[in-house]
Amino acid sequence: MADVRPAGPADVAAIRRFGEVHVRAHYAPLIGAAAADAQVRDWWNETHLAAAVAGGLVIVADDGGELAGVGQRGRNGPEHVIYKLYVHPRQRGRGLGPRLLDTLAAQLPADAERLYIEHFAANERAGAFYEREGFTVDRIVPSAAGDPALDVVWRVRPVSGT
Repeated sequence: MADVRPAGPADVAAIRRFGEVHVRAHYAPLIGAAAADAQVRDWWNETHLAAAVAGGLVIVADDGGELAGVGQRGRNGPEHVIYKLYVHPRQRGRGLGPRLLDTLAAQLPADAERLYIEHFAANERAGAFYEREGFTVDRIVPSAAGDPALDVVWRVRPVSGT
């Protein structure tokens, strides 16, 4: 079973490679190769990842030295948001996604009331997973490009214990 832990500076290169390999392959059939490449370029680059890791916002699932999953939280104004939640294709269906979610939620401050997560509308598999995990649709933000596959679905759930 993979060990879920905070990411450290030594993990940044592996996280970047994970994004290049798995995120691009996952998104290209859903949103197109150019949009998938843009996601990897903008959000899985060394600079962005190193800053998020340094801020304590990234967790990884380490399975015997192999990266099995990545999660990243952050803020959108006053709201707490999960911006990355990815599980290696070979690890899916084994409970790692919920473990990553729970670990990120446990890092929230005690006064956090809600947790948001966002995904592309075309990523129906992610939407179904988040629905099973108690997230309901809060809003859908239309794509600036006018492509409904690139619409961003924002989901929310209460933080346990609030």
